[in-house]
Amino acid sequence: MANCRLFFRERVMALKRIRFVHAADLHLDSPFAGLRKLPPALFERVKESTFRAFENVCNLTIEKEADFLLICGDLYDGEDRSLKAQVRLKKQFERLKEAGIAVFVLHGNHDHLSGSWTKLDMPGNVQIFSERVETKSFTAKNGSKVHMYGFSYPKRHVLENKTDEYRKTGEADFHIGMLHGYLEGGTKMHQPYAPFALRDLLEKGMDYWALGHIHKQQILHTDPYIIYPGNIQGRNRKETGPKGCMVAEMDPLGAHAAFHETADILWERRAVSAKGANDFNSLYTACRHALEEERKEAQGVFLQLEIKDPDLLDDEALGKVKNGELMEVLQEGEEADRNFVWVHRITLPENALLSERDDGFILQEMKKTLAQLEETSIDEAVSPLYSHMYAGRYLDLDGDEKQRLLLEAEAAVFEKLKGRGKR
Repeated sequence: MANCRLFFRERVMALKRIRFVHAADLHLDSPFAGLRKLPPALFERVKESTFRAFENVCNLTIEKEADFLLICGDLYDGEDRSLKAQVRLKKQFERLKEAGIAVFVLHGNHDHLSGSWTKLDMPGNVQIFSERVETKSFTAKNGSKVHMYGFSYPKRHVLENKTDEYRKTGEADFHIGMLHGYLEGGTKMHQPYAPFALRDLLEKGMDYWALGHIHKQQILHTDPYIIYPGNIQGRNRKETGPKGCMVAEMDPLGAHAAFHETADILWERRAVSAKGANDFNSLYTACRHALEEERKEAQGVFLQLEIKDPDLLDDEALGKVKNGELMEVLQEGEEADRNFVWVHRITLPENALLSERDDGFILQEMKKTLAQLEETSIDEAVSPLYSHMYAGRYLDLDGDEKQRLLLEAEAAVFEKLKGRGKR
């Protein structure tokens, strides 16, 4: 009897089983404008990082012999997608076509359908969702039938809850919802586009929800799986840690999903204590040790060091932290390495940056102003640049970019305050 049950289970799994890769937020051709001061070779590596990461996604899809690849929005970084980005994307899709792998795509707020671009036709294995929630059908080589449900953003701002438009249709072995949207109550760092509540998705009876829009990998629910894979390549110091996609398998008995890294470059943050490292040589050694511990086998790393207990440093060591000399010597020779670790920022606690009594007042006023900007808008401050022939492309100001500008403004004020402290 046990052998019969095992035989039946194996037969069911063989007949009704699918494997797919779930990715989102490729942001191909991101300009990385804020990193232009990097050494040329390093900046070129950064500009290529989103393309390398997507190549890694496709390598993984082929290696895992997946039935299909799902891409849940923001393939391109801007609405006016470049020919370069389209050609590079098409090349990878053609690799998947040669391997017999289908691709299902929906566009998000960054690469919505109302943009202006020269359209490049994609291979026949690629199906793109329209602006209305619709169903795409797929039949695997083993006969398993899958229905995918989703829509592409018709414009940048889709503020309504679209989940009411998702309805399971027809007979299929597996039903997968695809949505580029915002979980209500989630991080304020992302705009609340196509908002939804977890219960909205659970009520639809899907076997898997493939999400996009949030750049941090999150498993919101496991039965069924409701997953944000995060973006495939971190693009700034706030997007730390592993970046990648999900590989999922489904059969009548359940589902399994696993995260796989794809990033070519990682953004990391590391604390270094001045305890036992009070002079410059010992501090440099401690920082160098932290740097080597962050080095990866085949990935580059942008590293932010946070100096703890700076009051233990002697004047020379603290001065070389503040004037940038420590960072310069840590960067020496790194730009040429495939597995570079580039220290892009060294921070001190706020009280170590402020050296005059009235700096506390300045800091409070600055934070008050930043809070006001967050509550209103910074669009007005940069509005003249939107019409600029070249600058307009780099002013794709969603919530991420606006917050980044505010953080950079805060850092600039700190730099001024540091200068005052050295008088």
